[in-house]
Amino acid sequence: MPVFEASSITTVAIHRVGNKDTSEGYILSDKPVKLSEALQDLLINYFISPFKAEEHYHLYDDDNLELNEIYQAACRVFDEPDSLMEVSRSIAKRLYDSCTHPNIKSGDLFVVYFSECQINGEDTQAIGIFKSENKSQFLKVLHDEEEWSRESGNESASAVFRMDIDKGIDISKLDKGALIFNLERDKGFIVSVVDNTNRSLDAVYWKDSFLHICQRQDEYYNTHQVMQAYKKFVTDELPQQYEVSKADQADLLNRSVSFFKQNDNFDMDDFARDVIGQPEVIDSFKQYREQYEQENDVQLPETFGISEGAVKKQARSYRSVIKLDKNFHIYVHGDRKLIEQGEDEKGKFYKVYYNEES
Repeated sequence: MPVFEASSITTVAIHRVGNKDTSEGYILSDKPVKLSEALQDLLINYFISPFKAEEHYHLYDDDNLELNEIYQAACRVFDEPDSLMEVSRSIAKRLYDSCTHPNIKSGDLFVVYFSECQINGEDTQAIGIFKSENKSQFLKVLHDEEEWSRESGNESASAVFRMDIDKGIDISKLDKGALIFNLERDKGFIVSVVDNTNRSLDAVYWKDSFLHICQRQDEYYNTHQVMQAYKKFVTDELPQQYEVSKADQADLLNRSVSFFKQNDNFDMDDFARDVIGQPEVIDSFKQYREQYEQENDVQLPETFGISEGAVKKQARSYRSVIKLDKNFHIYVHGDRKLIEQGEDEKGKFYKVYYNEES
Protein backbone atom coordinates (compact mmCIF):
# COMPACT_ATOMS: atom_id res chain seq x y z
CA MET A 1 0.00 0.00 0.00
CA PRO A 2 1.49 3.40 -0.96
CA VAL A 3 2.26 6.01 1.71
CA PHE A 4 1.66 9.69 0.90
CA GLU A 5 1.65 11.21 4.41
CA ALA A 6 4.61 13.51 3.66
CA SER A 7 3.75 14.02 0.01
CA SER A 8 2.61 17.17 -1.76
CA ILE A 9 1.21 17.86 -5.21
CA THR A 10 3.69 19.97 -7.13
CA THR A 11 1.71 20.11 -10.39
CA VAL A 12 -1.79 19.12 -11.47
CA ALA A 13 -3.18 19.33 -14.99
CA ILE A 14 -6.85 18.82 -15.88
CA HIS A 15 -8.24 17.97 -19.32
CA ARG A 16 -11.63 16.86 -20.60
CA VAL A 17 -11.62 13.62 -22.63
CA GLY A 18 -14.62 12.40 -24.60
CA ASN A 19 -15.48 9.22 -26.48
CA LYS A 20 -13.63 8.85 -29.78
CA ASP A 21 -16.13 6.32 -31.16
CA THR A 22 -18.90 8.93 -30.92
CA SER A 23 -16.59 11.81 -31.98
CA GLU A 24 -17.01 13.74 -28.73
CA GLY A 25 -13.50 15.18 -28.95
CA TYR A 26 -11.36 16.46 -26.09
CA ILE A 27 -10.54 19.77 -24.41
CA LEU A 28 -6.95 20.45 -23.35
CA SER A 29 -5.94 23.00 -20.73
CA ASP A 30 -3.00 25.37 -21.24
CA LYS A 31 -1.90 25.91 -17.65
CA PRO A 32 -1.66 23.83 -14.47
CA VAL A 33 -4.25 24.37 -11.75
CA LYS A 34 -3.31 26.47 -8.72
CA LEU A 35 -4.14 24.72 -5.45
CA SER A 36 -4.74 26.14 -2.02
CA GLU A 37 -3.39 24.16 0.95
CA ALA A 38 -6.90 22.97 1.85
CA LEU A 39 -7.64 21.88 -1.72
CA GLN A 40 -4.31 20.07 -1.97
CA ASP A 41 -5.04 18.02 1.17
CA LEU A 42 -8.50 17.17 -0.14
CA LEU A 43 -7.16 16.08 -3.53
CA ILE A 44 -4.42 13.90 -2.06
CA ASN A 45 -7.04 12.07 -0.02
CA TYR A 46 -9.37 11.78 -3.03
CA PHE A 47 -6.64 10.46 -5.33
CA ILE A 48 -4.76 8.17 -2.94
CA SER A 49 -7.26 6.62 -0.50
CA PRO A 50 -8.67 4.07 -3.04
CA PHE A 51 -5.23 2.48 -3.56
CA LYS A 52 -5.35 -0.27 -0.93
CA ALA A 53 -4.56 -3.43 -2.92
CA GLU A 54 -1.10 -5.00 -2.85
CA GLU A 55 -1.36 -6.01 -6.50
CA HIS A 56 1.17 -4.12 -8.64
CA TYR A 57 1.92 -3.94 -12.35
CA HIS A 58 4.52 -2.87 -14.91
CA LEU A 59 3.95 -0.83 -18.04
CA TYR A 60 4.90 -2.99 -21.00
CA ASP A 61 4.79 -3.48 -24.75
CA ASP A 62 4.75 -6.76 -26.66
CA ASP A 63 7.76 -5.76 -28.76
CA ASN A 64 9.67 -3.00 -26.95
CA LEU A 65 8.94 -1.20 -23.67
CA GLU A 66 10.12 2.07 -25.23
CA LEU A 67 7.07 1.93 -27.54
CA ASN A 68 4.62 2.20 -24.63
CA GLU A 69 3.42 5.82 -24.76
CA ILE A 70 2.62 6.07 -21.05
CA TYR A 71 6.10 4.72 -20.27
CA GLN A 72 7.63 7.38 -22.52
CA ALA A 73 5.55 10.06 -20.80
CA ALA A 74 6.51 8.86 -17.30
CA CYS A 75 10.23 8.77 -18.16
CA ARG A 76 10.17 12.35 -19.38
CA VAL A 77 8.24 13.69 -16.38
CA PHE A 78 10.49 11.93 -13.86
CA ASP A 79 13.53 13.32 -15.69
CA GLU A 80 11.98 16.78 -16.17
CA PRO A 81 9.18 17.42 -13.64
CA ASP A 82 8.49 20.84 -15.19
CA SER A 83 7.38 19.07 -18.38
CA LEU A 84 4.26 17.57 -16.76
CA MET A 85 1.86 20.10 -18.26
CA GLU A 86 3.10 19.48 -21.79
CA VAL A 87 3.29 15.71 -21.31
CA SER A 88 -0.20 15.60 -19.78
CA ARG A 89 -1.63 16.83 -23.08
CA SER A 90 -0.14 13.84 -24.91
CA ILE A 91 -1.53 11.54 -22.18
CA ALA A 92 -5.00 13.04 -22.75
CA LYS A 93 -4.72 12.37 -26.49
CA ARG A 94 -3.58 8.82 -25.77
CA LEU A 95 -6.63 8.28 -23.55
CA TYR A 96 -8.93 9.68 -26.22
CA ASP A 97 -7.48 7.27 -28.80
CA SER A 98 -8.19 4.41 -26.36
CA CYS A 99 -11.89 5.34 -25.90
CA THR A 100 -13.17 3.48 -28.95
CA HIS A 101 -16.21 1.69 -27.50
CA PRO A 102 -19.58 3.54 -27.53
CA ASN A 103 -20.24 2.70 -23.87
CA ILE A 104 -17.10 4.43 -22.55
CA LYS A 105 -18.03 7.60 -20.68
CA SER A 106 -16.40 10.96 -21.17
CA GLY A 107 -14.72 12.44 -18.12
CA ASP A 108 -12.23 14.78 -16.49
CA LEU A 109 -8.61 13.63 -16.66
CA PHE A 110 -6.18 14.63 -13.89
CA VAL A 111 -2.43 14.22 -14.34
CA VAL A 112 -0.57 14.86 -11.09
CA TYR A 113 3.03 14.92 -9.88
CA PHE A 114 3.57 13.79 -6.28
CA SER A 115 6.76 14.37 -4.31
CA GLU A 116 8.06 12.39 -1.33
CA CYS A 117 5.91 9.25 -1.31
CA GLN A 118 6.68 5.62 -0.44
CA ILE A 119 5.95 2.23 -1.94
CA ASN A 120 7.18 -1.06 -0.47
CA GLY A 121 9.15 0.97 2.09
CA GLU A 122 11.16 2.88 -0.56
CA ASP A 123 11.14 6.68 -0.86
CA THR A 124 10.34 7.93 -4.34
CA GLN A 125 8.13 10.20 -6.46
CA ALA A 126 4.95 9.32 -8.33
CA ILE A 127 2.87 10.39 -11.30
CA GLY A 128 -0.87 10.03 -10.88
CA ILE A 129 -3.28 9.63 -13.79
CA PHE A 130 -6.93 9.77 -12.73
CA LYS A 131 -10.22 9.88 -14.60
CA SER A 132 -13.56 10.97 -13.15
CA GLU A 133 -16.43 9.65 -15.26
CA ASN A 134 -19.47 9.95 -13.01
CA LYS A 135 -21.04 13.10 -11.64
CA SER A 136 -23.16 13.21 -8.49
CA GLN A 137 -26.07 15.54 -7.79
CA PHE A 138 -25.95 17.69 -4.69
CA LEU A 139 -28.01 20.46 -3.11
CA LYS A 140 -26.71 23.96 -2.57
CA VAL A 141 -28.36 26.07 0.11
CA LEU A 142 -27.92 29.77 -0.66
CA HIS A 143 -28.89 33.04 0.93
CA ASP A 144 -28.63 36.63 -0.22
CA GLU A 145 -26.42 38.54 2.21
CA GLU A 146 -27.88 41.86 1.07
CA GLU A 147 -31.24 40.79 2.47
CA TRP A 148 -29.90 40.01 5.95
CA SER A 149 -31.53 42.16 8.68
CA ARG A 150 -30.21 42.32 12.23
CA GLU A 151 -31.75 43.89 15.29
CA SER A 152 -29.44 45.81 17.60
CA GLY A 153 -28.03 43.56 20.30
CA ASN A 154 -29.76 40.48 18.90
CA GLU A 155 -27.67 37.58 17.54
CA SER A 156 -30.54 36.21 15.51
CA ALA A 157 -31.19 37.36 11.99
CA SER A 158 -33.56 36.71 9.13
CA ALA A 159 -32.81 36.17 5.47
CA VAL A 160 -34.22 34.76 2.26
CA PHE A 161 -32.91 31.21 1.61
CA ARG A 162 -33.13 29.21 -1.59
CA MET A 163 -31.94 25.83 -2.83
CA ASP A 164 -30.36 24.84 -6.11
CA ILE A 165 -29.27 21.57 -7.70
CA ASP A 166 -25.79 21.13 -9.11
CA LYS A 167 -23.56 18.30 -10.32
CA GLY A 168 -19.98 17.58 -9.39
CA ILE A 169 -17.34 14.97 -8.57
CA ASP A 170 -17.98 12.74 -5.57
CA ILE A 171 -14.65 12.96 -3.71
CA SER A 172 -15.42 9.77 -1.78
CA LYS A 173 -15.19 7.59 -4.91
CA LEU A 174 -12.48 7.61 -7.57
CA ASP A 175 -13.60 6.04 -10.85
CA LYS A 176 -10.25 5.20 -12.46
CA GLY A 177 -6.67 5.83 -11.43
CA ALA A 178 -3.05 4.81 -11.89
CA LEU A 179 -0.03 5.63 -9.75
CA ILE A 180 3.32 5.28 -11.51
CA PHE A 181 6.23 5.15 -9.04
CA ASN A 182 9.74 6.13 -10.03
CA LEU A 183 11.14 2.67 -9.27
CA GLU A 184 12.13 -0.27 -11.52
CA ARG A 185 12.26 1.91 -14.64
CA ASP A 186 13.94 -0.80 -16.69
CA LYS A 187 10.98 -3.12 -16.03
CA GLY A 188 8.25 -0.53 -16.73
CA PHE A 189 8.05 1.18 -13.30
CA ILE A 190 5.93 -0.02 -10.37
CA VAL A 191 2.29 0.76 -11.17
CA SER A 192 -0.78 0.57 -8.93
CA VAL A 193 -4.21 0.67 -10.57
CA VAL A 194 -7.80 1.38 -9.52
CA ASP A 195 -10.77 0.74 -11.82
CA ASN A 196 -14.08 1.04 -9.98
CA THR A 197 -16.18 1.16 -13.15
CA ASN A 198 -14.78 -1.97 -14.81
CA ARG A 199 -17.97 -4.00 -14.93
CA SER A 200 -18.01 -5.06 -18.58
CA LEU A 201 -15.68 -5.94 -21.43
CA ASP A 202 -15.87 -2.45 -22.90
CA ALA A 203 -14.40 -0.99 -19.69
CA VAL A 204 -11.07 -2.83 -19.77
CA TYR A 205 -9.66 -0.09 -21.98
CA TRP A 206 -8.14 1.61 -18.90
CA LYS A 207 -5.73 -1.23 -18.12
CA ASP A 208 -5.33 -2.83 -21.53
CA SER A 209 -5.59 -0.19 -24.25
CA PHE A 210 -4.62 2.99 -22.39
CA LEU A 211 -2.00 1.97 -19.80
CA HIS A 212 -1.05 -1.40 -21.32
CA ILE A 213 0.17 -3.14 -18.18
CA CYS A 214 1.20 -6.62 -17.03
CA GLN A 215 1.23 -7.92 -13.47
CA ARG A 216 4.48 -7.45 -11.54
CA GLN A 217 6.01 -10.76 -10.40
CA ASP A 218 6.30 -10.19 -6.66
CA GLU A 219 5.06 -11.85 -3.45
CA TYR A 220 1.45 -11.01 -4.28
CA TYR A 221 1.75 -12.40 -7.81
CA ASN A 222 3.51 -15.62 -6.71
CA THR A 223 1.05 -16.28 -3.90
CA HIS A 224 -1.93 -15.66 -6.17
CA GLN A 225 -0.63 -17.90 -8.95
CA VAL A 226 0.30 -20.88 -6.74
CA MET A 227 -3.03 -20.77 -4.86
CA GLN A 228 -4.93 -20.51 -8.12
CA ALA A 229 -2.99 -23.39 -9.71
CA TYR A 230 -3.55 -25.62 -6.69
CA LYS A 231 -7.27 -24.84 -6.56
CA LYS A 232 -7.67 -25.79 -10.23
CA PHE A 233 -5.69 -28.97 -9.63
CA VAL A 234 -7.93 -30.03 -6.74
CA THR A 235 -11.26 -29.12 -8.37
CA ASP A 236 -10.59 -29.96 -12.04
CA GLU A 237 -7.61 -32.29 -12.44
CA LEU A 238 -7.64 -34.50 -9.33
CA PRO A 239 -11.15 -35.99 -9.86
CA GLN A 240 -10.10 -37.11 -13.35
CA GLN A 241 -7.17 -39.15 -11.99
CA TYR A 242 -8.45 -40.47 -8.65
CA GLU A 243 -11.69 -41.38 -6.97
CA VAL A 244 -11.91 -38.38 -4.67
CA SER A 245 -15.02 -37.22 -2.83
CA LYS A 246 -16.20 -33.63 -2.53
CA ALA A 247 -15.39 -33.83 1.18
CA ASP A 248 -11.80 -34.80 0.39
CA GLN A 249 -11.54 -31.94 -2.10
CA ALA A 250 -12.86 -29.53 0.51
CA ASP A 251 -10.34 -30.83 3.02
CA LEU A 252 -7.43 -30.36 0.59
CA LEU A 253 -8.52 -26.78 -0.12
CA ASN A 254 -8.96 -25.95 3.57
CA ARG A 255 -5.54 -27.38 4.44
CA SER A 256 -3.90 -25.33 1.71
CA VAL A 257 -5.48 -22.09 2.96
CA SER A 258 -4.33 -22.91 6.49
CA PHE A 259 -0.79 -23.48 5.20
CA PHE A 260 -0.69 -20.06 3.53
CA LYS A 261 -2.18 -18.32 6.57
CA GLN A 262 0.19 -19.96 9.07
CA ASN A 263 3.46 -19.45 7.17
CA ASP A 264 5.39 -16.34 6.18
CA ASN A 265 7.31 -18.11 3.42
CA PHE A 266 6.29 -20.70 0.85
CA ASP A 267 8.38 -23.76 0.06
CA MET A 268 7.02 -26.13 -2.60
CA ASP A 269 8.38 -29.28 -0.93
CA ASP A 270 6.98 -28.30 2.47
CA PHE A 271 3.62 -27.48 0.91
CA ALA A 272 3.46 -30.83 -0.91
CA ARG A 273 4.40 -32.77 2.23
CA ASP A 274 2.15 -30.91 4.72
CA VAL A 275 -0.91 -30.30 2.54
CA ILE A 276 -1.06 -33.01 -0.14
CA GLY A 277 0.72 -35.81 1.70
CA GLN A 278 0.27 -38.78 -0.63
CA PRO A 279 3.35 -39.32 -2.91
CA GLU A 280 1.33 -40.25 -5.99
CA VAL A 281 -0.87 -37.14 -5.64
CA ILE A 282 2.25 -34.99 -5.11
CA ASP A 283 3.64 -36.33 -8.40
CA SER A 284 0.34 -35.53 -10.13
CA PHE A 285 0.43 -31.97 -8.79
CA LYS A 286 4.01 -31.45 -10.01
CA GLN A 287 2.99 -32.60 -13.49
CA TYR A 288 -0.07 -30.35 -13.43
CA ARG A 289 2.07 -27.45 -12.24
CA GLU A 290 4.23 -27.73 -15.38
CA GLN A 291 1.10 -27.84 -17.53
CA TYR A 292 -0.32 -24.77 -15.73
CA GLU A 293 2.92 -22.84 -16.29
CA GLN A 294 2.86 -23.56 -20.02
CA GLU A 295 -0.84 -22.81 -20.52
CA ASN A 296 -0.71 -19.55 -18.54
CA ASP A 297 2.82 -18.44 -19.52
CA VAL A 298 3.91 -18.10 -15.88
CA GLN A 299 6.67 -19.43 -13.65
CA LEU A 300 5.75 -20.80 -10.22
CA PRO A 301 8.87 -20.44 -8.03
CA GLU A 302 9.92 -23.10 -5.52
CA THR A 303 10.18 -20.56 -2.67
CA PHE A 304 8.85 -17.04 -2.06
CA GLY A 305 7.46 -14.78 0.63
CA ILE A 306 3.71 -15.17 1.16
CA SER A 307 1.48 -12.13 0.59
CA GLU A 308 -1.22 -11.82 3.24
CA GLY A 309 -3.35 -9.71 0.90
CA ALA A 310 -3.24 -12.32 -1.86
CA VAL A 311 -4.15 -15.07 0.62
CA LYS A 312 -7.21 -13.13 1.83
CA LYS A 313 -8.38 -12.50 -1.72
CA GLN A 314 -7.85 -16.08 -2.92
CA ALA A 315 -9.34 -17.61 0.24
CA ARG A 316 -12.69 -16.01 -0.62
CA SER A 317 -12.85 -18.18 -3.75
CA TYR A 318 -11.88 -21.35 -1.87
CA ARG A 319 -15.46 -22.14 -1.01
CA SER A 320 -15.53 -25.66 0.42
CA VAL A 321 -19.19 -26.42 -0.26
CA ILE A 322 -20.74 -29.81 -0.95
CA LYS A 323 -24.00 -29.34 -2.88
CA LEU A 324 -26.51 -32.18 -2.46
CA ASP A 325 -29.13 -32.08 -5.21
CA LYS A 326 -31.21 -28.93 -4.58
CA ASN A 327 -31.96 -29.80 -0.96
CA PHE A 328 -28.81 -29.19 1.08
CA HIS A 329 -25.44 -27.46 1.13
CA ILE A 330 -22.71 -28.65 3.49
CA TYR A 331 -19.99 -26.10 4.27
CA VAL A 332 -16.75 -27.80 5.28
CA HIS A 333 -14.49 -25.57 7.38
CA GLY A 334 -12.51 -27.89 9.61
CA ASP A 335 -11.67 -31.47 10.55
CA ARG A 336 -12.29 -33.90 7.68
CA LYS A 337 -12.64 -36.79 10.16
CA LEU A 338 -15.94 -35.33 11.43
CA ILE A 339 -17.76 -36.02 8.17
CA GLU A 340 -18.45 -39.47 6.72
CA GLN A 341 -19.97 -40.53 3.43
CA GLY A 342 -21.99 -43.66 2.74
CA GLU A 343 -24.93 -45.28 0.98
CA ASP A 344 -27.88 -47.40 2.14
CA GLU A 345 -31.25 -48.50 0.86
CA LYS A 346 -32.53 -44.89 0.98
CA GLY A 347 -29.66 -43.53 -1.07
CA LYS A 348 -26.36 -41.70 -0.59
CA PHE A 349 -25.75 -39.85 2.66
CA TYR A 350 -23.27 -37.77 4.68
CA LYS A 351 -22.87 -38.26 8.43
CA VAL A 352 -21.63 -35.17 10.33
CA TYR A 353 -20.31 -35.20 13.92
CA TYR A 354 -20.40 -32.10 16.13
CA ASN A 355 -20.25 -30.96 19.75
CA GLU A 356 -22.52 -27.90 19.84
CA GLU A 357 -25.39 -26.60 17.75
CA SER A 358 -25.90 -22.88 17.17
